[in-house]
Amino acid sequence: MITRKTQKHSIRLSDHFTYKKLIRFTIPSIATMIFTSIYGVVDGFFVSNYVGGTPFAALNLIYPFIMILSAVGFMFGTGGSALVAVTLGMGKKEQAGELFSLFIYLVAGIGAVLCVLGIVFAEPVSRILGATDDMVYYCVLYARISFIGLVPFMLQNSFQSFLVTAERPRLGFYITIAAGFTNMLLDWLFMGVFKMGLGSAAAATVIGQAVGGFIPLMYFILPNSSLLRIGRTKVYMGSIFKAAANGSSEFMSNISMSVVSMLYNLQLMRFAGERGVSAYGIIMYATFVFFGVFFGYSFGVSPIIGYAYGAENTEELRNVYKKSLKLISFAAIFITLSAELMARPLSYIFASHDDVLLDMTEMAIRIYAISFLMFGFNIFGSSFFTALNNGLISAVLSFLRVFLFQVVAVLILPVIFGLYGIWFSVVAAEVLALAVTIIFLSIGYNNLNRNKYSPASPIHEEQL
Repeated sequence: MITRKTQKHSIRLSDHFTYKKLIRFTIPSIATMIFTSIYGVVDGFFVSNYVGGTPFAALNLIYPFIMILSAVGFMFGTGGSALVAVTLGMGKKEQAGELFSLFIYLVAGIGAVLCVLGIVFAEPVSRILGATDDMVYYCVLYARISFIGLVPFMLQNSFQSFLVTAERPRLGFYITIAAGFTNMLLDWLFMGVFKMGLGSAAAATVIGQAVGGFIPLMYFILPNSSLLRIGRTKVYMGSIFKAAANGSSEFMSNISMSVVSMLYNLQLMRFAGERGVSAYGIIMYATFVFFGVFFGYSFGVSPIIGYAYGAENTEELRNVYKKSLKLISFAAIFITLSAELMARPLSYIFASHDDVLLDMTEMAIRIYAISFLMFGFNIFGSSFFTALNNGLISAVLSFLRVFLFQVVAVLILPVIFGLYGIWFSVVAAEVLALAVTIIFLSIGYNNLNRNKYSPASPIHEEQL
């Protein structure tokens, strides 16, 4: 029995969203991404301060390879949840449940295969990425232990999107807290107390990922009151391809981000050595806390857009679109100013033991923070088209922003400006991406005004 209090405070995908309701619904996703970033920061803090500079550089060098193989979880999480949200909006709850189950089984199976491949190729990939002889041992150690937890890590990434679609974003946040505190507590015990080295950092992460992946798995397997449950399914090939296309932008973002990170590290090894790689790693740890606000909002709002799209509620699509742009504008200014003010303290967390690294990192964060003015709009643009099941536009936006523009910038700007050119590369890429995103979002909004969006186009009975 649902009490009046529950009805008052419960938010459904079918609701009309005011600013207050939009913020309330997306806050758990934002908090989830921020907290995920924070326990990533704790990982980096313990490795850099308790294990040493070379292991910390090795971790940052090999980490993009781990993220490349885990990107499938993001693809089917975001792309699959968009398809499930549209299907729910069309009133097809049973089919939505079957699709959800199919995607989870698929992620687990692919994760098992990639786990083996990652363990086998850890050493040759480390050498390709430019690891010195001293770094190779640490790269391989961290990677092989991390790949043991690849399946739960991919499931955790997928469930974060599906929990929002199931109208359980708070549960996703609580699970992230449990996984994060597990990771941080074990970091402290393994490295801070028992001095167990870099391998223990990977082990702590894997155990935390097991918590984040298996708790929601059990929740969805057991009877629950959400919109979704894992159960029997069928092999819907059309829907698999559609989900892959929908999530291709997120998949491409993670792949491209990892490849670009490798390129950054290669350039930094040339211009600044191990310190440069360490500084870049610190930037990734520190700034992802700020990025998490934009990622979290986009993840949180996507099921709302997808549901309204499936229900052919064009008025609500326009409403959420306009409110989102205003909220992102406010957040972009606030976050950029905050990052500039916190550049020194954030750098000190990781580099207090090395004055040269501390100064280099502070300077890099101040430059990097300028990109926050554009980043939120670019992420929302990609997520907006993913939610509309337009994977092509979403993928184009992600490819240009995360890969093409950054690759060109990081190859050209250092030739002209040296080390400063590397730090300014991401700013240049985000500016170019914003110009393209504005064009596509303007076209998208005009189509909303003309009522051109209908779920009949991307989803057909034969696909389901």
